[in-house]
Amino acid sequence: MKSGLLCLVLIILVGWPDAARGQQVQVQLGPDEIGENQAWTITVMISNDPLKSYGGFPDIQGFRKRGTSTQSQTSIVNGQVSSSQGVIMTYTPIQQGIVTVPSFTMKVNDQAIAVTGKKVKVGPPVQVQARDPFRSLFDGRDPFSDPYGKTEPEYIDIKEDALLALSTSKDEVYVGEGFTATLSFLVADNNRAPMQFHDLGRQLSDILKKLKPSNCWEENFNIENIEGESVVIQGKGYTQYRIYQATFFPLNAESVNFPSVGLEMIKFKVAKNPSFFGQNRQEDFKTFYSKAKTIRVKELPPHPLQQSVAVGNYRLDEEISSTDLRTGQSVAYSFNVSGEGNISSVERPTIPPGGPFDIYEPNVQQNIRREGNRVMGTKSFRYFIVPKEPGQYDLGNYFTWIFFNPAKKAYDTLRSGLSVRVEGESHRNQAIRSTDLGSFYDRIDTADNTLHSSSEMEWVKPAAYVFSALVMAASLFLFFRRRPA
Repeated sequence: MKSGLLCLVLIILVGWPDAARGQQVQVQLGPDEIGENQAWTITVMISNDPLKSYGGFPDIQGFRKRGTSTQSQTSIVNGQVSSSQGVIMTYTPIQQGIVTVPSFTMKVNDQAIAVTGKKVKVGPPVQVQARDPFRSLFDGRDPFSDPYGKTEPEYIDIKEDALLALSTSKDEVYVGEGFTATLSFLVADNNRAPMQFHDLGRQLSDILKKLKPSNCWEENFNIENIEGESVVIQGKGYTQYRIYQATFFPLNAESVNFPSVGLEMIKFKVAKNPSFFGQNRQEDFKTFYSKAKTIRVKELPPHPLQQSVAVGNYRLDEEISSTDLRTGQSVAYSFNVSGEGNISSVERPTIPPGGPFDIYEPNVQQNIRREGNRVMGTKSFRYFIVPKEPGQYDLGNYFTWIFFNPAKKAYDTLRSGLSVRVEGESHRNQAIRSTDLGSFYDRIDTADNTLHSSSEMEWVKPAAYVFSALVMAASLFLFFRRRPA
């Protein structure tokens, strides 16, 4: 017996990779007719692959969900190993009648399975079969139907040591200053209660509708894979599963309020007396709730640009193709604002009008990185500059950018540190001299620019009336003259 069991284990371990390639998923609905005192089930079975995730058991009007249970099976036929795992959702009828099970779609191992609904007739209670007297001889077990004496185990609920927590990198910020919020599920290192995530995509969508503040700009970290990492909180070890993380930038001085949100987890009850062949845990659900949190937002200090200035910790990186220039020839210049803050809100530098340059609208490019609890990046403004006057010029007199630094609690200015030398003839008036004004403008010197009042032109209207009358009289004369007598 022992050698046979050992061979079975070895065959399962060796044959598992080949069997896993032929994954098959089946969803089976319960019978068409049950008694009022009977259960009805939906069974999901997956062959030759572990059951990693599932979700989407429907709510059925007329039935009440009673929870899920799991099962597994391995068989060997002609030396070929096949395995299957399943989960069963049990429903109980509320009353007699016809129950309509709607068509639905559920996900099994990230595969969408479409299931066609049906109608189920719930009739009067069904009489339970009398107890077999032989069972008393074997401690209540039927020796003919179950040679291993397998019975439904008793399950117990183990107290979990876990929590859903919303943490923020700051408790107080200025308008426009960023702070990072993280929603995590934390499991203590000494936790003994088995749990797993359940229908996380749908739940997270509902959570974010409540959690995202309307008075903030959001930079989402877009967590795709939830992986545990070890952390220590107040001297206690946890495994942290980050579910959602984003940096928020307040748009006004209103407080940012995060409400309490709930996350439903699958929590398993475990068998009081576990066995090798039996089902040793039973699926149940528990919802964990985060605590509400408020971030205080302060106004920026008074400044002419208080309502439009960017907030963050920035530096200037600049590039120019050459510092030795000639009038009329363009040069490329890049003004790059880099650092930590809301890169999307960074506006182009302020350039005073006029001056010895023609400065064209810049090409803009931005790059945003989200690392740790920070949002960083660069916004580049690439200009084309055409010098019009020879001389020595400091670009800091023409390219400046003002921002508020929350670390210093003061306004600061990024100013170009480059100096250029321009040679050549003046081109300030070249555009006007080289323009051909055409024959229309050639007549300007000979044209009469005198303005005439309306009284000087009053003779025109009577003359027009007399002319019209003469034309009409001549037409009538010719008409009657040619008319036969």
